[in-house]
Amino acid sequence: MRIALFVTCLNDVLFPRTGIAVVSLLERLGHEVVFPQEQTCCGQMHANSGYSAPARALESLTEQAFAGCEVIVSPSGSCVAHLRAHTSLPVYELSELLIDVLGVTDVGARFPHRVTYHPSCHGLRMLRLGDRPRRLLEAVDGLEFAELPDAEQCCGFGGTFALKNAAVSGAMLADKCAAACATDAAFLTAGDNSCLAHLSGGLARRPGAPKAVHYAEILAGTVKTGA
Repeated sequence: MRIALFVTCLNDVLFPRTGIAVVSLLERLGHEVVFPQEQTCCGQMHANSGYSAPARALESLTEQAFAGCEVIVSPSGSCVAHLRAHTSLPVYELSELLIDVLGVTDVGARFPHRVTYHPSCHGLRMLRLGDRPRRLLEAVDGLEFAELPDAEQCCGFGGTFALKNAAVSGAMLADKCAAACATDAAFLTAGDNSCLAHLSGGLARRPGAPKAVHYAEILAGTVKTGA
């Protein structure tokens, strides 16, 4: 299958390894991955901040960049949710693509570590991903899945929420980090690097805490476990 990658501006600038992991994973499964060079921000950040006109312009540019693509994948539940709400693009979050479209649960990965999973709000409440990411993780050879206490609680990021409501965001982050540490997992994974960046900052201040990593990197085998 020919699959277009919408990497998102956040991943492109700050977390390029996640985009590389998606390409590596899909190519390993025998698919062709294309990357439209014209892609840019989907407009989610602008829309969330009340800048509707710039958001519409960026949504239009995204539609133009991916015009004619039959299947689009993105390693960001929040951006997928935004594009679904504001465009007609056939875009899928990674776990949706793998399980619902490609019919794959075991992607041939190996990751001999204890891992816990945080279901980010957009994936949980807007895309309703359910147990898809968990099913993919549990099929990874050697991976020990650890239940995250109060998993459905928000991590406190919420885009500009973390800036405008720093005290509340910080308290939510502390709760989520404590829950992650209680699992004795070596890694905390999720499907949105925005949430993972927020969590990584909190976990870094706790000795022995899990390392935050996107689940695409686990499935692709690109995590540097010694870092």
